[in-house]
Amino acid sequence: MLSIFSDMIGKCMEIFMDDFSIFGESFDECLNHLQHVLEKCIEKKLVLSWEKSHFMVKEGVVLGHIVSKRGLEVDRAKIDIISKMKPPNSVKQIRSFLGHVGYYKKFIQDFSKISKPLTMLLSKDVPFNFDEKYFESFSEIKRLLTEAPILQALDWSLPFEIMCDASNYAVGAVLGQTKESKPIVISYASKTISDAQLNYTTTEKELLGVVFSLKRFRSYILGAKIIIYTDHAALKYLLNKKDAKPHLLRWILLLQEFDLEIKDKKGFENAVVDHLSRLSDTGINAAPLQDAFPDEQLMAAQHQPSP
Repeated sequence: MLSIFSDMIGKCMEIFMDDFSIFGESFDECLNHLQHVLEKCIEKKLVLSWEKSHFMVKEGVVLGHIVSKRGLEVDRAKIDIISKMKPPNSVKQIRSFLGHVGYYKKFIQDFSKISKPLTMLLSKDVPFNFDEKYFESFSEIKRLLTEAPILQALDWSLPFEIMCDASNYAVGAVLGQTKESKPIVISYASKTISDAQLNYTTTEKELLGVVFSLKRFRSYILGAKIIIYTDHAALKYLLNKKDAKPHLLRWILLLQEFDLEIKDKKGFENAVVDHLSRLSDTGINAAPLQDAFPDEQLMAAQHQPSP
């Protein structure tokens, strides 16, 4: 697929394995792109599934997400299936549940905190006892998925804004932009930190939150203007420190890849992500969730105004 449409990828179509989507800024342009793609299919004798094909739609399901001019939404058909899942009675079922809901974690603010009780049960030497605490976590995740917000399409002409924060046990971040003086959310992200990172100083954990957000949102922000809001002014001192530790030097080199402006936001101004990372130490090392998405470029679809 990639070799067949190599001259069209990113210009008029996007491909993921054996699925592809064709797009355009207007109906006529989209029709023209569709004609070129179909001609290429005829030339290469590529057979398409008629039942799986949808033409000239204003919204459609792409990789389990509904894509439209409104933004990016969860696929309600899949959420309905998740919402009907019964409480797990084994570690295998918990892992399956977290695998399903983890695919939509970008829609859930505070996902790491809410799912931590369940991830604790994935750890070795932890007896399986699905009591009220775990049931509340299970039910809350399902509830939040049914009420998941619409993530907005990004605007390449505007700078990106990242609000990040860190506590002793987790980091959280929100990627957004300001349109017409109103903040919009593009994606949420959060994760618990490792045992080695628990030994970092408070300032190092704040910088870890910044580094995590840059890595997590790299496919959106690389090459763009970025404003980072954090509630720890000591970051500025740390970035200018000459005798830094090796891992800090690696982080500083990473930061130099981006066009960054760091601003300090304290207290309630940074409340949007502050609670993402406020986890309490349980004394149990929870198994980390794998949050890598194979085609994160799906979220980088730019909303084009109608002609």
